[in-house]
Amino acid sequence: MGKHKLILQDMKGIHFPSDVIRSLALNIMNRHFKHTPIEEKLNQITDVLEHPENYRDHELLGIIALKLLSKESTEALYEAYDLDELPKPFEVFGHKHIERNALQQMEVAMRLPVAVKGAVMPDAHHGFGLPIGGVLATENAVIPYGVGMDIGCRMALTILDLPGSHVLHHDYVLKKALGDYTHFGNDGGLDFRQEHEILDHPGFQNTELLRKLHGKAVRQLGTSGSGNHFVEFGTVELNLENTLGIPGGVYAALLSHSGSRSLGANIAQHYTHVAMAKCKLPGAAKSLAWLTLDSDEGQAYWHAMQLAGEYAKACHDQIHRNLCRALGFQTLVTVENHHNFAWKELDEDGRELVVHRKGATPAQEGVYGILPGSMLSPGYIVRGRGNALSINSAAHGAGRKMSRQKAKDSITMSSVKKMLQAEKVTLIGGSPEEAPGAYKDIDTIMKSQGTLVSIEGKFYPRVVRMAKD
Repeated sequence: MGKHKLILQDMKGIHFPSDVIRSLALNIMNRHFKHTPIEEKLNQITDVLEHPENYRDHELLGIIALKLLSKESTEALYEAYDLDELPKPFEVFGHKHIERNALQQMEVAMRLPVAVKGAVMPDAHHGFGLPIGGVLATENAVIPYGVGMDIGCRMALTILDLPGSHVLHHDYVLKKALGDYTHFGNDGGLDFRQEHEILDHPGFQNTELLRKLHGKAVRQLGTSGSGNHFVEFGTVELNLENTLGIPGGVYAALLSHSGSRSLGANIAQHYTHVAMAKCKLPGAAKSLAWLTLDSDEGQAYWHAMQLAGEYAKACHDQIHRNLCRALGFQTLVTVENHHNFAWKELDEDGRELVVHRKGATPAQEGVYGILPGSMLSPGYIVRGRGNALSINSAAHGAGRKMSRQKAKDSITMSSVKKMLQAEKVTLIGGSPEEAPGAYKDIDTIMKSQGTLVSIEGKFYPRVVRMAKD
């Protein structure tokens, strides 16, 4: 930001009704108006303070306006809700593997007035708002934080027209390709131009927020995030009786896990603030504020979420295309699926519900998915059974058994590398947070959801790239 960064000293001549509003204005200006000269920033803030009624629907400044408006005016702009006295019933799969704090989060969600149905997957663990592995169905309402920060986080598996032995015999070449054609983290990007139709999507022109995010979306296309995001080569063992349309056997394969990057994070953050300003909830439920789908804000979030989901898919498309082109690989089948998303779906009574799957995989009858384990355990290729009790959902992987901080405090990177070397798994980057021991046993998770999915095959990681610690 350099000389355009606003500091408190710059605003000393402006009267703010509270320190909260002053801090909010400072953060918004420095986050979303980075390249606007300081004088223009100050004029903009002054105008919002003097005429908040003109900004109540503004994509970025509306939050300040809502706080400034008089109590009488504000009462018409938001509604306060009480939670139901008791949570509505919800299904739990693999109960004995799930910690109490994750179930308590789901109980809070099921006390929301708009909650209709719920389910907890066997890989569930404590998260923010909804538990990771929580499925929540609402009526005419979408909860931005029920979708989560990484909108459309996604798995994509490409089975290659090569035997599995190719990965074992060419690990150096694959490692170099991952280094040259993938990128991780929030800074920088790929060294070569990315082209994809998503960059011309008209949705980027729908709102001021999306227009501002387009430039970074261009730079981050085809890249991956940090944390548990990865791109890896491995081997797939397909069942002889699989339904993917190719013979059973052992194939080389490419698997990726990442989401919508800064685009999704900014959409999530913005509309969570909008929802919390319009829908007041008590205590632990505050972040589960919703937007109705018949409101302008609800429609704006819904369309932005769809765009973020398409962008996440485009990133995976590019990752797989770039690597396969560089290595001259031909593809046979791709299996891919979202988690961290909301879908409009009909229940068994024909009622349209908004189904939030935060860290859960769609598992309608015949729908394919890929559920990763860890760097040392297999991922499972699955086919949904369409179980209404799980709201047509399944786990999205092994699930964490250690928090990120606990893993960092108790596991060293040297011990992780020794473990991987013993099993002939190559790792680029990575951190103790993603050590195999930080995750639940994937086989145990799969045994807990036999009524949710059938197994088509397994994927075994061999050459893995992740963000560095």
